Amino acid sequence: MVPIARNKRARHDYEILDTWECGLVLTGTEVKALRDGKAQITDAYGIVKDGEVWLLNAHIAPYERGNIWNHEPTRTRKLLLHQKEIRQLIGAVERKGLTLVALDLYFKHGRAKLKLGLARGKKLHDKRADLKERDDAREVQRALRSNR
Repeated sequence: MVPIARNKRARHDYEILDTWECGLVLTGTEVKALRDGKAQITDAYGIVKDGEVWLLNAHIAPYERGNIWNHEPTRTRKLLLHQKEIRQLIGAVERKGLTLVALDLYFKHGRAKLKLGLARGKKLHDKRADLKERDDAREVQRALRSNR
């Protein structure tokens, strides 16, 4: 499971509370472009509308040899989840004010999958605390390596 696209900013800007693996409804040229690795999900997020989950702002570049059948790069794409999972997302997004963030885009058994995260935005001081923890852990590892 090698990721086609990864949202590195998501874990920095958001606290990820839960994740779901969901399928995507794609056209043929979109799948071919994904196989070429031409995707970007840095600004992608999900919304729940009319009992369905949709992915917005995911950019899949047009397929080079797609000619007139090519797709629109940033179109809204439907995400495939079980009804029970969608109900959980509706409750979390509407009641708790959380956000659905795209984390990873990859192929699994020949099918395009998206790891969708239920996230809460971090404040500036939370981001600083995370960076400090990471730096401290790195310093401890360096000290342990140099003492050997």
